[in-house]
Amino acid sequence: MSLYPEARLPLRGGAAVSRRPLAMTALARACGALLLVCAATAASAQDAPQAAAPATAPSATSLDAVTVTAERREQNLQDVPVSVGVMQGDAMRALTAGGDDTLLALSGRVPSLYAETTTGRIFPRFYIRGLGNIDFYLGASQPVSIIQDDVVLEHVVLKSNPVFDTDQVEVLRGPQGSLFGRNTTAGIIKFDSIKPSQDFSGRVQASVGSYNTVSVDGGIGGPINDVLSFRVSTLYQHRDDWVDNNFAGASADGTVTPKKDAMGGFDDRNLRVQLLLAPNENFSILASAHARDYSGTSTLFLRNAIVKGSNEVDVPRDKVAFDEAGNNPQAYKTYGGSIKASYNFGETSLTSISAYETTSGYSRGDTDGGAAANYPVRGVPNGFGQSMGQIRDLDQFTQEFRLASENDNALQWQVGAFYFDGRDVTDFYQRAWFLNGPARNPNNWVRLRNSNTSWAAFGQLSYKVSDALTLTAGLRQTRDTKETRLLKTADTAAGVSTYTGRRDVRLSDTQPSWDLSAMYEINPNLSVYAKVARGFRGPTIQGRSAVFNADFTTADSETILSWEAGIKSSLFDNRLRLNATAFTYTVDDIQLNGNDSNGNGVLFNADKARAYGVEADLDWRPIPNLSLTAGVSLLHSEIQDKRVYAQVCALNGAVVCTVEDPTIKVGANTFAQIDGNPLPNAPKYSVNLGARYDIPLSDSGALFVATDWNKQGYTSFVLYDSKEFNASGNFEGGLKVGYTGGYGAYEVALFARNITNEKNLKGVIENYMAAVYNEPRIVGVSVNVNWH
Repeated sequence: MSLYPEARLPLRGGAAVSRRPLAMTALARACGALLLVCAATAASAQDAPQAAAPATAPSATSLDAVTVTAERREQNLQDVPVSVGVMQGDAMRALTAGGDDTLLALSGRVPSLYAETTTGRIFPRFYIRGLGNIDFYLGASQPVSIIQDDVVLEHVVLKSNPVFDTDQVEVLRGPQGSLFGRNTTAGIIKFDSIKPSQDFSGRVQASVGSYNTVSVDGGIGGPINDVLSFRVSTLYQHRDDWVDNNFAGASADGTVTPKKDAMGGFDDRNLRVQLLLAPNENFSILASAHARDYSGTSTLFLRNAIVKGSNEVDVPRDKVAFDEAGNNPQAYKTYGGSIKASYNFGETSLTSISAYETTSGYSRGDTDGGAAANYPVRGVPNGFGQSMGQIRDLDQFTQEFRLASENDNALQWQVGAFYFDGRDVTDFYQRAWFLNGPARNPNNWVRLRNSNTSWAAFGQLSYKVSDALTLTAGLRQTRDTKETRLLKTADTAAGVSTYTGRRDVRLSDTQPSWDLSAMYEINPNLSVYAKVARGFRGPTIQGRSAVFNADFTTADSETILSWEAGIKSSLFDNRLRLNATAFTYTVDDIQLNGNDSNGNGVLFNADKARAYGVEADLDWRPIPNLSLTAGVSLLHSEIQDKRVYAQVCALNGAVVCTVEDPTIKVGANTFAQIDGNPLPNAPKYSVNLGARYDIPLSDSGALFVATDWNKQGYTSFVLYDSKEFNASGNFEGGLKVGYTGGYGAYEVALFARNITNEKNLKGVIENYMAAVYNEPRIVGVSVNVNWH
């Protein structure tokens, strides 16, 4: 589904292209080399002869076919028995023109997909149909898989790799164990970049806006010789610091002085180079390498932004009083590459995908969200101070082999094998201290070595029983092994370790995943399908507990059985495309994350979680020059386990929020029964709307206005029911007004993201009634140039 559909204007090869002047130093430094090539290419295009216009222009109201690879083959979206949400690259770039995180921008724009972070731009968390993981542990396992250019990114930091020069985004909803990378119980978000080809082409979108926000997303490529082609892509995003730190006085870090514009900014520099060798039509090798250099501000927790008894928040975005953590810095450098080789033997094809990723960096934050002296508890200034997570080194290697049929026979098949190996050394630091009291474990940092290996064999058969009916079955067997070793304990001030827990934990499990589906074509414009699938997520280890000298916590494997049925339709002479799915699932031994007495995350299994819902995508061209899109999802989710309790909001033994579940007291701590509660970060509904209207000024150019809006229903951020830690009715909108010319070759526009400057609650730190907001309003101008 495209939020900003393209103008329905006939395209003409060789049309003159002119770059609008945008003399801004920040843009030039972002990717000067690329823009110079853009300018040179555009200048040459101005002198090129124009091709004749098509004798018959395409229908101004017909929809383009959407091709997806949800089953590892190129297929029409309407022919795939999978619930798939699709966003084209242009629509994705429209959302990120204001410098938004390129991954989090998807949240609420695709039905049943939600995303958030409480660890800045390097740790996004995704939820599909309500399934996800709220844990902010660097070694956390997530049930949503991220796949970029056929490579699965498992570690949470790798999942933050920005997407740029994007061709298409596909969101595959429900368990997807049979064909893709690692097992996933929730679904897959699949990003595909524009690939090299023998046709010389390029594009660049550049924008500048509020807080000196700059975003440049571009790519250029073409032939090197008859068998070799290239593409170079880049993304640069920048924002100045814009949040004042008003704290002044003594802290555990020493004396702090107020500073204007102390935090909130970022610099995100990304480069990708691809080479495609295709000596003949049967053999190809695609080599890709990418690099990221990011520095910025970690998430800002706004202490006491939430008032007891309400979920309303209205403290300033741009002012904090942080006494620790050095204004919340974070920085990461990531490198990676892959080689995809394919050979077509005629009736079959063999594909090999080898990939390597590495990253290192840190994120530091004032986790209590403000100066302890400013927020007394029971009359005593109190606070937990600061924390930091640091990946000293991370290495991920993946290898996949896949053999598939290549013919038009009724029987289609694929078989393959997959290997995953991920290893990292990670430090965690937490300083807990009290004003008017002794420091508690000032040497509270631990070092952990984590490893995860996975082996799998998989296959799929698809049989066309008749012209109308197709049956598909898939099977996967996976062995997943995780190990966490404690290399350094958290010492006392005297350098003595008091840790008595486990120092080496290894968990392993072998499980099958499978799916069965049937698709029936009622007529060429209407199909129905049904699917049942079993998914599996391996056991998980939580090692961060050792920072408080507490033993590791673990969770056993979880499994899901999912049922869904849907329709795929193309109506009114292909002017309306409506796809809808109803689903229900049960997760056994679901892995959940709560807090211990220190507010530290702990893993555990609950007996079950059940959910049901519907989701729908619509694209509609009711009249010439008007494009409408919409998406909706409705969800009911429920944790089912009367034995499971979660620690509630407490500071120094005092419950600081309004808990509406039955509670029990264990020692000084209060726990709430979570049986019957919804899954955290699982919106009860989500609605998104998009529209674009073009006003032609000539046969080659038009004025346009485009807008997009999304609204989110009741969403709880924690496992227990409270009056404070939820959101209901969050909404956000965008607007874009501009001119497109040269038969779509260039565009100049004014834009606004979060145009109403909504303060949406996106996350919480319970003990401190601290809030995490969405991004502020960004207003700016953008220029988009495309050439072929």
